[in-house]
Amino acid sequence: MKIVALCGSMKFENEMKRIAFALEMKYNMCVLRCVYNEDKLKLGAYEILALNSAHFRKIEISDAVYVVDINGYIGDQVKKEIALAESLDKEVIFHTDFLE
Repeated sequence: MKIVALCGSMKFENEMKRIAFALEMKYNMCVLRCVYNEDKLKLGAYEILALNSAHFRKIEISDAVYVVDINGYIGDQVKKEIALAESLDKEVIFHTDFLE
């Protein structure tokens, strides 16, 4: 079973939840998902830093990153996550190449 960190823009949060479910149910992957701000709370610099640090750690412990690039969109934060994964020699899987 491959462990993947799910990376993508929060504008695709609903799609990312469905994708994570599909990856675990159909593709034998263990998905380390993003933390979703369901209540849409305003986040300060400290909270954003904490969330980013946690997500980067997920990338470090994963076998691969799964990039949700719907309509080819990859934001600046996800570009940083891809760069980290590549620097750690992690596999980078793009949604548009995998499921669509």
